[in-house]
Amino acid sequence: MGHIAPEYLSTGKSSERTDVFGYGIMLLEVVTGQRAIDFSRLEEEDDVLLLDHVKKLQREGNLDAIVDRNLNNSFDRQEVEMMMQIALLCTQGSPEDRPSMSEVVRMLEGEGLAERWEEWQQVEVTRREDYERMQQRFDWGEDSIYNQDAIELSAGR
Repeated sequence: MGHIAPEYLSTGKSSERTDVFGYGIMLLEVVTGQRAIDFSRLEEEDDVLLLDHVKKLQREGNLDAIVDRNLNNSFDRQEVEMMMQIALLCTQGSPEDRPSMSEVVRMLEGEGLAERWEEWQQVEVTRREDYERMQQRFDWGEDSIYNQDAIELSAGR
């Protein structure tokens, strides 16, 4: 389930870009040593999907928490960062934004990753800001629950 691209779930149509999404999830699994969906994460946080979990840790700059603990800190930081960047580029929500597999191969060989990553970060910051603005706009509901005055009912029914 965690390997399936969002557009495939909603339309049932497969494309090269749905495969790229699955490849990105597989890269995340290799780097983290975790499954794409893990309900045990609910004990500590809200993220069941590995992708959401990794995005949160990446935003926090917590690379050490992303990498598989079984590696015992014996890994090349630059290689892990490169793999994470490629995985996140491959798992973008919109299929048009994902690289093709030939682009992924070139990025794995060290070509063009820096430019694509820079673009992704700018788009991601804008997306996050839009999401936070929208969340603030609709936060009134939670606040109003706590600010209600007690009322007296007329009688039992």
